[in-house]
Amino acid sequence: MILILGSSGYVGGEFTKLFDQQGISYRGVSRREINYADRDSLIRLIRDTKPEFLINAAGYTGKPNVDACELHKADCLMGNAVLPGIIRAACESEDLCWGHVSSGCIFTGERADGGGFHEDDTPNFTFRTNNCSFYSGTKALGEEVLADADHCYIWRLRIPFNHEATPRNYLTKLMRYDTLLEATNSISQLNEFVRASYQTWTRRAAPGIYNITNPGRITTREVAALINKHLLPDKKFAFFDDESEFMKLAAKTPRSNCVMDSSKLLATGIQLTPVRDAIEQALKSWTTVNEE
Repeated sequence: MILILGSSGYVGGEFTKLFDQQGISYRGVSRREINYADRDSLIRLIRDTKPEFLINAAGYTGKPNVDACELHKADCLMGNAVLPGIIRAACESEDLCWGHVSSGCIFTGERADGGGFHEDDTPNFTFRTNNCSFYSGTKALGEEVLADADHCYIWRLRIPFNHEATPRNYLTKLMRYDTLLEATNSISQLNEFVRASYQTWTRRAAPGIYNITNPGRITTREVAALINKHLLPDKKFAFFDDESEFMKLAAKTPRSNCVMDSSKLLATGIQLTPVRDAIEQALKSWTTVNEE
Protein backbone atom coordinates (compact mmCIF):
# COMPACT_ATOMS: atom_id res chain seq x y z
CA MET A 1 0.00 0.00 0.00
CA ILE A 2 1.25 3.46 -0.94
CA LEU A 3 0.64 6.59 1.15
CA ILE A 4 0.37 9.82 -0.87
CA LEU A 5 0.67 13.19 0.86
CA GLY A 6 -0.84 16.04 -1.14
CA SER A 7 -3.01 13.69 -3.18
CA SER A 8 -5.49 16.44 -4.08
CA GLY A 9 -2.87 18.56 -5.84
CA TYR A 10 -1.81 18.70 -9.48
CA VAL A 11 1.01 16.17 -9.17
CA GLY A 12 -0.49 14.13 -6.34
CA GLY A 13 -3.67 13.68 -8.33
CA GLU A 14 -1.69 12.15 -11.18
CA PHE A 15 -0.23 9.58 -8.81
CA THR A 16 -3.74 8.59 -7.74
CA LYS A 17 -4.79 8.25 -11.39
CA LEU A 18 -1.79 6.04 -12.12
CA PHE A 19 -2.50 3.78 -9.17
CA ASP A 20 -6.19 3.57 -10.02
CA GLN A 21 -5.29 2.51 -13.57
CA GLN A 22 -2.81 -0.12 -12.37
CA GLY A 23 -4.89 -1.43 -9.48
CA ILE A 24 -2.31 -0.40 -6.89
CA SER A 25 -3.57 0.02 -3.35
CA TYR A 26 -3.02 3.49 -1.93
CA ARG A 27 -4.32 6.07 0.49
CA GLY A 28 -4.32 9.70 -0.55
CA VAL A 29 -4.15 12.29 2.21
CA SER A 30 -4.63 16.05 2.17
CA ARG A 31 -3.79 18.44 5.00
CA ARG A 32 -7.50 19.20 5.35
CA GLU A 33 -7.89 15.61 6.50
CA ILE A 34 -4.72 15.10 8.56
CA ASN A 35 -2.08 17.64 9.55
CA TYR A 36 0.92 15.71 8.25
CA ALA A 37 3.05 18.81 8.84
CA ASP A 38 2.99 17.68 12.49
CA ARG A 39 5.58 14.94 12.97
CA ASP A 40 3.66 13.00 15.61
CA SER A 41 0.44 13.08 13.55
CA LEU A 42 2.33 11.79 10.52
CA ILE A 43 3.93 8.99 12.55
CA ARG A 44 0.50 7.94 13.79
CA LEU A 45 -0.78 7.94 10.21
CA ILE A 46 2.13 5.75 9.09
CA ARG A 47 1.58 3.32 11.94
CA ASP A 48 -2.16 3.14 11.26
CA THR A 49 -1.87 2.60 7.49
CA LYS A 50 1.38 0.56 7.44
CA PRO A 51 2.40 1.65 3.91
CA GLU A 52 5.21 0.03 1.95
CA PHE A 53 6.18 3.41 0.49
CA LEU A 54 5.30 7.06 1.00
CA ILE A 55 5.08 9.76 -1.67
CA ASN A 56 5.32 13.44 -0.77
CA ALA A 57 3.56 15.37 -3.53
CA ALA A 58 2.71 18.24 -1.18
CA GLY A 59 4.30 21.65 -1.47
CA TYR A 60 3.56 25.28 -2.22
CA THR A 61 3.78 26.52 -5.81
CA GLY A 62 1.52 29.57 -5.78
CA LYS A 63 -1.43 30.27 -8.05
CA PRO A 64 -1.61 31.19 -10.85
CA ASN A 65 2.23 31.09 -10.83
CA VAL A 66 5.30 31.49 -8.63
CA ASP A 67 4.76 35.26 -8.31
CA ALA A 68 2.19 34.39 -5.63
CA CYS A 69 4.96 32.86 -3.52
CA GLU A 70 6.43 36.34 -3.08
CA LEU A 71 3.24 37.32 -1.26
CA HIS A 72 2.88 34.16 0.85
CA LYS A 73 6.44 33.49 1.95
CA ALA A 74 5.61 31.79 5.24
CA ASP A 75 3.37 29.22 3.51
CA CYS A 76 5.94 28.72 0.77
CA LEU A 77 8.78 28.20 3.24
CA MET A 78 6.73 25.77 5.30
CA GLY A 79 5.51 23.72 2.35
CA ASN A 80 8.77 23.47 0.43
CA ALA A 81 11.58 23.65 2.99
CA VAL A 82 10.24 22.73 6.44
CA LEU A 83 7.74 20.01 5.52
CA PRO A 84 10.31 17.74 3.78
CA GLY A 85 12.34 17.68 6.98
CA ILE A 86 9.29 16.72 9.03
CA ILE A 87 8.44 13.91 6.60
CA ARG A 88 12.03 12.73 6.66
CA ALA A 89 12.03 12.55 10.46
CA ALA A 90 8.77 10.58 10.49
CA CYS A 91 9.85 8.14 7.76
CA GLU A 92 13.23 7.53 9.37
CA SER A 93 11.52 6.96 12.72
CA GLU A 94 9.41 4.22 11.09
CA ASP A 95 12.15 2.93 8.76
CA LEU A 96 9.97 3.74 5.74
CA CYS A 97 11.29 4.31 2.21
CA TRP A 98 9.79 7.37 0.53
CA GLY A 99 9.88 9.71 -2.44
CA HIS A 100 9.80 13.51 -2.57
CA VAL A 101 8.63 15.61 -5.52
CA SER A 102 11.26 18.33 -5.95
CA SER A 103 11.93 20.76 -8.79
CA GLY A 104 14.53 21.49 -11.44
CA CYS A 105 13.73 25.17 -10.91
CA ILE A 106 16.70 25.37 -8.54
CA PHE A 107 18.89 25.78 -11.64
CA THR A 108 19.18 28.42 -14.32
CA GLY A 109 20.90 28.21 -17.71
CA GLU A 110 23.07 25.22 -18.53
CA ARG A 111 26.42 23.76 -17.54
CA ALA A 112 29.60 25.52 -18.62
CA ASP A 113 30.23 22.69 -21.09
CA GLY A 114 26.87 23.36 -22.77
CA GLY A 115 25.19 20.26 -21.36
CA GLY A 116 22.31 19.88 -18.97
CA PHE A 117 22.72 19.97 -15.21
CA HIS A 118 23.41 16.65 -13.52
CA GLU A 119 22.04 15.44 -10.21
CA ASP A 120 25.34 16.12 -8.42
CA ASP A 121 25.72 19.69 -9.72
CA THR A 122 25.32 22.43 -7.13
CA PRO A 123 22.06 24.36 -7.69
CA ASN A 124 22.69 27.89 -9.00
CA PHE A 125 19.24 29.48 -8.63
CA THR A 126 18.94 29.63 -4.85
CA PHE A 127 19.04 31.93 -1.86
CA ARG A 128 22.76 31.17 -1.62
CA THR A 129 23.34 32.58 -5.09
CA ASN A 130 21.02 35.55 -4.45
CA ASN A 131 19.35 35.48 -7.86
CA CYS A 132 16.22 33.40 -7.46
CA SER A 133 12.49 33.53 -6.87
CA PHE A 134 11.32 32.76 -3.33
CA TYR A 135 9.78 29.55 -4.68
CA SER A 136 13.06 28.28 -6.13
CA GLY A 137 14.94 29.27 -3.00
CA THR A 138 12.64 27.23 -0.79
CA LYS A 139 12.75 24.20 -3.11
CA ALA A 140 16.56 24.29 -2.93
CA LEU A 141 16.39 24.42 0.87
CA GLY A 142 14.08 21.40 0.78
CA GLU A 143 16.73 19.41 -1.05
CA GLU A 144 19.37 20.53 1.44
CA VAL A 145 17.21 19.21 4.27
CA LEU A 146 17.20 15.81 2.53
CA ALA A 147 20.84 15.82 1.38
CA ASP A 148 21.98 12.84 3.47
CA ALA A 149 18.62 11.12 3.93
CA ASP A 150 18.53 7.33 3.81
CA HIS A 151 15.96 5.45 1.72
CA CYS A 152 14.73 8.66 0.06
CA TYR A 153 14.11 9.36 -3.63
CA ILE A 154 14.16 12.99 -4.77
CA TRP A 155 12.31 13.44 -8.07
CA ARG A 156 12.96 16.70 -9.91
CA LEU A 157 10.01 17.91 -11.98
CA ARG A 158 10.34 20.66 -14.60
CA ILE A 159 7.48 22.69 -16.14
CA PRO A 160 4.84 19.92 -16.27
CA PHE A 161 2.58 19.38 -19.25
CA ASN A 162 0.32 16.74 -20.74
CA HIS A 163 -2.71 16.46 -23.02
CA GLU A 164 -5.25 17.92 -20.57
CA ALA A 165 -6.18 21.60 -20.86
CA THR A 166 -5.83 22.73 -17.24
CA PRO A 167 -4.43 25.96 -15.75
CA ARG A 168 -1.30 24.21 -14.40
CA ASN A 169 -0.40 22.70 -17.77
CA TYR A 170 2.55 24.47 -19.45
CA LEU A 171 0.92 24.18 -22.87
CA THR A 172 -2.31 25.74 -21.60
CA LYS A 173 -0.35 28.61 -20.11
CA LEU A 174 1.39 29.34 -23.40
CA MET A 175 -1.93 29.39 -25.20
CA ARG A 176 -3.42 31.85 -22.69
CA TYR A 177 -0.60 34.33 -22.12
CA ASP A 178 -0.73 37.47 -24.23
CA THR A 179 3.06 37.65 -24.62
CA LEU A 180 5.69 34.95 -24.11
CA LEU A 181 9.29 34.91 -22.91
CA GLU A 182 11.66 33.12 -25.27
CA ALA A 183 13.75 30.62 -23.31
CA THR A 184 15.34 27.20 -23.59
CA ASN A 185 14.18 24.54 -21.12
CA SER A 186 13.91 20.92 -20.16
CA ILE A 187 10.31 20.01 -19.31
CA SER A 188 8.40 17.03 -17.92
CA GLN A 189 5.42 15.21 -19.38
CA LEU A 190 3.38 14.83 -16.19
CA ASN A 191 2.00 11.32 -16.72
CA GLU A 192 5.46 10.04 -17.62
CA PHE A 193 6.93 11.87 -14.63
CA VAL A 194 4.72 10.11 -12.08
CA ARG A 195 5.21 6.73 -13.75
CA ALA A 196 8.99 7.12 -13.86
CA SER A 197 9.12 8.41 -10.28
CA TYR A 198 7.22 5.41 -8.97
CA GLN A 199 9.36 3.04 -11.05
CA THR A 200 12.57 4.24 -9.41
CA TRP A 201 11.25 2.51 -6.29
CA THR A 202 9.56 -0.53 -7.86
CA ARG A 203 12.69 -1.29 -9.89
CA ARG A 204 14.81 -0.73 -6.79
CA ALA A 205 16.99 1.95 -8.34
CA ALA A 206 19.43 3.44 -5.85
CA PRO A 207 17.77 6.10 -3.67
CA GLY A 208 18.88 9.66 -4.34
CA ILE A 209 18.17 12.50 -6.76
CA TYR A 210 16.75 11.91 -10.25
CA ASN A 211 16.14 14.53 -12.94
CA ILE A 212 12.87 13.31 -14.44
CA THR A 213 12.60 15.37 -17.60
CA ASN A 214 11.91 14.25 -21.14
CA PRO A 215 15.20 13.86 -23.00
CA GLY A 216 16.31 16.92 -24.92
CA ARG A 217 15.69 20.65 -24.70
CA ILE A 218 13.19 22.92 -26.39
CA THR A 219 12.60 26.65 -26.81
CA THR A 220 9.40 28.57 -26.21
CA ARG A 221 9.22 29.44 -29.91
CA GLU A 222 9.51 25.78 -30.86
CA VAL A 223 6.65 24.87 -28.54
CA ALA A 224 4.55 27.72 -29.93
CA ALA A 225 5.22 26.47 -33.46
CA LEU A 226 4.03 22.98 -32.48
CA ILE A 227 0.85 24.46 -31.00
CA ASN A 228 0.27 26.25 -34.33
CA LYS A 229 0.95 23.06 -36.26
CA HIS A 230 -1.26 20.69 -34.30
CA LEU A 231 -3.91 22.70 -32.48
CA LEU A 232 -4.23 26.45 -33.13
CA PRO A 233 -3.08 27.26 -36.66
CA ASP A 234 -4.42 30.83 -36.57
CA LYS A 235 -3.01 31.89 -33.21
CA LYS A 236 -0.36 34.63 -33.38
CA PHE A 237 2.19 34.32 -30.58
CA ALA A 238 3.87 37.52 -29.39
CA PHE A 239 7.19 37.58 -27.55
CA PHE A 240 8.93 39.98 -25.19
CA ASP A 241 12.06 41.58 -26.58
CA ASP A 242 14.14 40.16 -23.75
CA GLU A 243 13.99 39.06 -20.11
CA SER A 244 14.31 42.62 -18.80
CA GLU A 245 11.12 43.61 -20.62
CA PHE A 246 9.42 40.48 -19.26
CA MET A 247 10.42 41.41 -15.70
CA LYS A 248 9.30 45.00 -16.19
CA LEU A 249 5.89 44.23 -17.66
CA ALA A 250 4.78 40.76 -16.63
CA ALA A 251 6.61 39.30 -13.63
CA LYS A 252 7.34 40.04 -10.00
CA THR A 253 10.20 37.59 -9.59
CA PRO A 254 12.83 35.95 -11.84
CA ARG A 255 12.01 32.66 -13.56
CA SER A 256 14.17 29.57 -13.78
CA ASN A 257 14.94 28.58 -17.36
CA CYS A 258 17.35 25.68 -17.48
CA VAL A 259 18.47 22.49 -19.17
CA MET A 260 18.58 19.24 -17.19
CA ASP A 261 20.43 16.01 -17.94
CA SER A 262 18.25 12.91 -17.45
CA SER A 263 20.85 10.27 -18.31
CA LYS A 264 20.97 8.95 -14.71
CA LEU A 265 17.29 8.01 -14.94
CA LEU A 266 17.71 6.49 -18.40
CA ALA A 267 20.60 4.38 -17.10
CA THR A 268 18.14 2.61 -14.76
CA GLY A 269 16.20 1.42 -17.80
CA ILE A 270 13.31 3.83 -17.25
CA GLN A 271 12.52 5.45 -20.59
CA LEU A 272 10.81 8.77 -21.29
CA THR A 273 9.63 10.08 -24.66
CA PRO A 274 11.95 12.65 -26.30
CA VAL A 275 10.66 16.10 -25.46
CA ARG A 276 9.51 17.22 -28.91
CA ASP A 277 7.70 13.93 -29.53
CA ALA A 278 6.03 14.16 -26.11
CA ILE A 279 4.71 17.64 -26.86
CA GLU A 280 3.37 16.57 -30.26
CA GLN A 281 1.63 13.56 -28.70
CA ALA A 282 -0.01 15.81 -26.11
CA LEU A 283 -1.25 18.28 -28.71
CA LYS A 284 -2.57 15.55 -31.01
CA SER A 285 -4.69 14.12 -28.18
CA TRP A 286 -5.61 17.47 -26.59
CA THR A 287 -8.58 17.25 -24.22
CA THR A 288 -10.56 19.90 -22.36
CA VAL A 289 -11.26 18.94 -18.76
CA ASN A 290 -13.08 20.57 -15.87
CA GLU A 291 -10.90 23.26 -14.35
CA GLU A 292 -10.33 23.73 -10.62
